[in-house]
Amino acid sequence: MADDHGRFVWYELITTNIECAKNFYPRVLGWGTQAVSMPSMAYCLFTLGESSVSGLMSLPAGADKIGAKPRWIGYVGVDDVDATAALINQLGGAVHVPPTNFYNFSRFAVVADPQTASFGLISWLTPVQLLQAAPNIPGRVAWHELLAADREKALAFYGSLFGWQKAEARVGPRGTYQFFSAGEQTIGGIVTKPRTVSMPSWVYYFNVGDIDAAVKRVKIGGGQVVEGPIEVPGGSWIIQCLDPQGALFALVGKRRYKAIVRLTPVAPRDPSDFRFGLPKRARGMYSTRATVSPVRRRGRLQIDRPAPRRGIRSRSSSRTDRY
Repeated sequence: MADDHGRFVWYELITTNIECAKNFYPRVLGWGTQAVSMPSMAYCLFTLGESSVSGLMSLPAGADKIGAKPRWIGYVGVDDVDATAALINQLGGAVHVPPTNFYNFSRFAVVADPQTASFGLISWLTPVQLLQAAPNIPGRVAWHELLAADREKALAFYGSLFGWQKAEARVGPRGTYQFFSAGEQTIGGIVTKPRTVSMPSWVYYFNVGDIDAAVKRVKIGGGQVVEGPIEVPGGSWIIQCLDPQGALFALVGKRRYKAIVRLTPVAPRDPSDFRFGLPKRARGMYSTRATVSPVRRRGRLQIDRPAPRRGIRSRSSSRTDRY
């Protein structure tokens, strides 16, 4: 469909244990599941109400032997999958799965940009009812983030491929977080990856209502929180997680309680480590650290406010200094 061209329209989890994923993600994100009858493979849909959010399938047999691991992949809608795949080759990218029909539903390809970050292309063969990315709606995709080897070269590639354009940029002492737009809508950000991240990759953020409750659900379900919670512009908080099979995903949501922000003398942080749009700003020799300590007194829930230590400034607020 013309309105889908150049936008992420579908997401898929490729995993080593479908049954485990069918238990984990509905627990964390409130999704339903719907089995899809396929002659030669097991396929499942994650749903929100009557609409599909994403797909779920097994990692192909033998794929682990060539280094393939459980992962989320996002598909960008295009008018012509074959022509776009050919253009990717011309621009220095790679085509891992050539254009293929998925029964009578769609035509797709799995590709990689010149820096090896993988993503998908898709065009629909029959009309479908999908829930596209939208902020602040629990269960929906909120944001698309590319950890690139070279931010400027990555943006030039995707601009030539999909027409993505630079939007706002957040500049820090050691790098820039570049927002990008498809048409008039800002849909994600690109940042040069920190050295601790081995490979360029796309990270997909899903909305939750309460980030602290989501942390608990991830851990109870057997997943891991590998980063966060970290505050981002607009008052939301993010975490990055691994599901029980090791697939990376991220969550974004509000915090139920106000945070106590303490300014502590530390070295400035590298903005390349930030996620979802450079969350905070370190001014001078200080960085912000937020803690929450809810206690129940006289039948009411209150926030414990520790007294400031001598020689260190403190304040109690839900607002932090940030880019």
